[in-house]
Amino acid sequence: MDLSFLSGVFANPGDIIRSLVDILIVAYVVYRILRWISGTRAEQLLKGLVLLLVFSVLASALELDMVNWLMEKLWIVFAITLPIVFQPELRRLLEQLGRGKFFSLTTSAVEMEEYDAIINEIGEATAILARNRVGALLILTRETGIAEYLESGVDLDALVSAGLLINIFVPNSPLHDGACIISYGRIKKAACFLPLSDNPNLDKELGTRHRAALGITELSDAIAVIVSEETGIISLSQEGQIERHLDTVSLKEILGRELLAREKWSDAVKRRWVGDFRIKGPKKENRT
Repeated sequence: MDLSFLSGVFANPGDIIRSLVDILIVAYVVYRILRWISGTRAEQLLKGLVLLLVFSVLASALELDMVNWLMEKLWIVFAITLPIVFQPELRRLLEQLGRGKFFSLTTSAVEMEEYDAIINEIGEATAILARNRVGALLILTRETGIAEYLESGVDLDALVSAGLLINIFVPNSPLHDGACIISYGRIKKAACFLPLSDNPNLDKELGTRHRAALGITELSDAIAVIVSEETGIISLSQEGQIERHLDTVSLKEILGRELLAREKWSDAVKRRWVGDFRIKGPKKENRT
């Protein structure tokens, strides 16, 4: 058998390795972008663009001159309008790159010290709130600033404690309606009104608290903890996705992993590729 055609392939192993690295980097970047837009409005827009691209290729192959002329004009319009339509997703992408989240696998020691006590206080508060069917929305900020969304809130600047969190959300109290913002280890604001998610794929039964939690996590790297007033179900939202039906132990485990646990390199890579905060099926999302 003549295998001479393989001589060029193995002539320079360095070129092969360089090509493989190049392909892996591009594949990872594409994968991360698809993960960012998964479950958002941009996902449907991307599907529409793919269909238009296929249609454009078919029109070119069939030499449909008028259709080709029309598609050329449409692509010019899309080049101008797409940055506007995808503005929320592009903002999230640039913020992720700016924070170095592609490569950062651990949390700083300062954050670990700050959030160690906070997680325990939040766990205790959510357990009592859930047991008594008291609705609550807690936002834990991280690196992305969300000051523009907090102007409607009331300044507190208090230490995080379970007792204070419970009293904030007592029904008919002045601060119970809205979100409580925890930033830099302190309760900064209460009664904040947040932007609601406009994700068309969300179940219609998800209430305002859950949509506000998704909305703020779509726009920032904050973590939102939600207690449903109707059912007492505890949920956690991050990066525009939601995990529901949590108990106090699992909530503290997730917060610990995200805010203070130093992961092994292999575990962090696995989590980033597999993901922990996908929007689940009916069991996870259809009840408020």
